[in-house]
This record gives sequence, structure tokens and C-alpha cells, in this order.
Amino acid sequence: MALRKKHREAEVSTDSLNDIMFFLLLFFLILSTMVSPNAIKVNLPSSQSRETIDNTKKPLHLAITKDKKYYVNSKEVQLTDLEKEISAYASTQTEPVVLMHLDKELSIQDEIDIMTICYKLNCKTVLATAATKK
Repeated sequence: MALRKKHREAEVSTDSLNDIMFFLLLFFLILSTMVSPNAIKVNLPSSQSRETIDNTKKPLHLAITKDKKYYVNSKEVQLTDLEKEISAYASTQTEPVVLMHLDKELSIQDEIDIMTICYKLNCKTVLATAATKK
């Protein structure tokens, strides 16, 4: 009587790998939307680029929304405390630069008010605009 051994091929089940990859993709997608440094939604005006600024000097980011909420480096401040916040920043920099993110629905007077504060504190001002599509 001859006994024969049945050989089976080894298999690796990959059915659950699709689910794991989907959950990892979903996790990183949600995580990447929460990490945005400038998460304040401001509708910027557009412009043509002429020169870039040197970001190694760490400019102060000042954002003003259309309902006139003021944010200094993503921290909400009142208009009365705005000059104090900019002054504290200017005292730590040799050439202080304030990068203004102003909503395009604001009036020119709102921009002039900020520029006047920055002028008193010897800060350069740069107006942020939306990137143009080529």
C-alpha cells in the first residue's frame, strides 16, 4: 500500500490589507488638514509677484477677517491690544516685518490703521495676496 502525501501551497490572505490601507489613508488625510499653521480663512486679493521676501527673519503674521477679528500669529487679540503685541514682537527683531493677511472685503482705512501702528513702531509691512494662476 503506497501512501502519498498531499502537498498544499502556502497562501497569504490579503483581504484585510485593503481595509487597513483605507483607514491609514483616512487617518493621514484628516491629520494633514488639522496641521495647517495659518488656518484662519481670509479671502486675499490677487497680485503679480515681483520679488519674494526672506522668511528666515520670521515675520509677524497679522490676519484680519472680514468681520474685523484680529489675529497675531494665529492668536486672537483685541484691537486695543494690537499695538502692544506688535511692539513686543518689534523689540525682539532687528528689522521687524509685519505680514498682513487682510480680507479683500475690508476697507483701505483698515489697512491704513495697521500700517500707521507699524510705522510708529518702525516695522516694515508686507501685504499678503493670493497666488495668481498661470
